Amino acid sequence: MVDMTENAPAGQAGNKDAGEGHHHGVSFGEAFRVWLRVAALSFGGPAGQIAVMHRIIVDEKRWIGERRFLHALNYCMLLPGPEAQQLAVYIGWLMHRTLGGLVAGVLFVLPGFLSILGLSYIYAAYGSIGIVAGLFFGLKAAVLAVVVQAVIRIGSRALRNRVMLAIAAAAFIAIFFFHMPFPLIVLAAGIIGFFGGRLGLDAFMAGSGHKATSGAVLSDAESALGEGIPAHARANLAWSLRISAILLALWLVPVAVLYTFFGPGDVFSQIGLFFSKMAVVTFGGAYAALAYVAQQAVQHFGWLKPGEMLDGLGMAETTPGPLIMVLQFVGFMAAFRNPGSLDPMLAATLAAILTTWVTFVPCFLWIFLGAPFIEKLRGNVALAGAMSAITAAVVGVILNLAIWFGLHTLFAEVAQVSFGNLRLDIPELQSAVPAAIVLSATAAIALFRFKTSVITTLFGCAIAGMLWTLAMN
Repeated sequence: MVDMTENAPAGQAGNKDAGEGHHHGVSFGEAFRVWLRVAALSFGGPAGQIAVMHRIIVDEKRWIGERRFLHALNYCMLLPGPEAQQLAVYIGWLMHRTLGGLVAGVLFVLPGFLSILGLSYIYAAYGSIGIVAGLFFGLKAAVLAVVVQAVIRIGSRALRNRVMLAIAAAAFIAIFFFHMPFPLIVLAAGIIGFFGGRLGLDAFMAGSGHKATSGAVLSDAESALGEGIPAHARANLAWSLRISAILLALWLVPVAVLYTFFGPGDVFSQIGLFFSKMAVVTFGGAYAALAYVAQQAVQHFGWLKPGEMLDGLGMAETTPGPLIMVLQFVGFMAAFRNPGSLDPMLAATLAAILTTWVTFVPCFLWIFLGAPFIEKLRGNVALAGAMSAITAAVVGVILNLAIWFGLHTLFAEVAQVSFGNLRLDIPELQSAVPAAIVLSATAAIALFRFKTSVITTLFGCAIAGMLWTLAMN
């Protein structure tokens, strides 16, 4: 076991336990209660979750200053995986060392995991029965409007000049028309942004994109933590290597054991390998990742039907925690339909746990490995440029996702047409689903015209879907 108190430089480590030895005066018990509160309020996707964290951690509790919050967020946005959860790990680690990061990160995920697991049981057992099918039909239609909203929200924030517009357009063309791998698109954008920022080009100098709340800005010096780097947060290569080795083993040893004993064709081996891969390539949050997940889970593995991915996203939208928790639903359904010798529900439960494990253990690895070094890089223009370019590319990927979702939500049949390397999904117009079109349009009006919250919109469409199903039967 790694000592949860030791990642300070030699001579300073190991002198205090978590919650002591800090000048900020925030006890570990108080932090635990605050992270519970953050987890319970973490609805509305990454933008909403980051806003909640900013309001509680910066504005209300004044633990850290505005500049430090945005610096941590910038790093988390450059990482694969859910930036809001990783931001919680980062701040928890800053305040109360490794144990603080572990507690903040686990609590951020736990409510969503339990909620989606319960909804998955209902979906697997009753999803094709009348009123339950109607509930998910309504959610699916509403989620389409939510994804469109995400395109517009992120696009308005990220595409601030022609260069960013060009990067977004190129990413969309690459994935929509030529089905280029998402990781390759992100890598290319990151490289372009890195060198653009390093060269000092104005187009790559946009900020993180997340707006701070209005009102007076809390400086780092005025915060509880202060503007200096805590002793435990200073770069220490020995500690970084030690914690990285432990987290790598926790992440990859279970996957290797499954692959060794059950072989590459077993559903648990496939889940472990596939979602471990996703943990490395899911830049840009859940919306961007889903384009790739949907393609593989639906078309390659055959775990889900196209509409079922939307059902899972509806679950993730209506429960607390990161939207990437939708991957848990994918793993659940994969094992439920391929249980082998196990009871289907038991297999599905184990798969949900496995999926969540290999998705989130790497998040702790990225933070504990990199954060001590990133603390010294506030204002690095090359990293800021890479982040801006990746965010722009993600807008194009999410637009692809919105179109893909729209085709499979509003039409019952979609055909794929190829022209050399060019491949297009073309809807069969006669297969249009009028109820889905009406519900999606209603959700869009609620979100854009009346500024209705995502939760309220999803709930309303779920009720409408159930009523429509009952009326049709």
